Amino acid sequence: MEKFQRHFSRRLAAVVAATALSAGLASGAFAQNANAVTGGTTNDNTSAGNVNGGGLPQIQQQGAVSFTSGGVGLDESHALRAAEHDWPLSLRFTGPSSEYLADVHVKISDAHGGDVLDTTSRGPYMLVKLPPGRYTVQASYKDHAQTRTVTVPANGTTKAAFSWQT
Repeated sequence: MEKFQRHFSRRLAAVVAATALSAGLASGAFAQNANAVTGGTTNDNTSAGNVNGGGLPQIQQQGAVSFTSGGVGLDESHALRAAEHDWPLSLRFTGPSSEYLADVHVKISDAHGGDVLDTTSRGPYMLVKLPPGRYTVQASYKDHAQTRTVTVPANGTTKAAFSWQT
């Protein structure tokens, strides 16, 4: 019984936290350090069964930008691909023979050169919520960098694929 109560308490706390986070994000009533990462940390490896449900990896926040990444496992991969239509920018990282890559450093800058996201992808897929506009995406894998210019539309999505032959 005690194990059930601990599990129930943890799940209830996760639901309350997710509801509070959603309310804060929906109202825009939050202020954060542009370099802070919330909603998880870079060492938070949770995915399936987390507060996002459906196998979607932990959603993180850096400044005004929400993002999630992963896709190493089949459930996570399917969840990220299914969620692409809800995120303005989708990134994919592959290596030789089209194998999927993780640990890709991603830096996104706005049209004025200001950094809006600086993080490392936990898997071959990264989904990013950005306001409409023109951005430069730099992805680096094993000291090999690639850059793409993308335009995030007011409606719809944009995809960018990065592939390394190293």
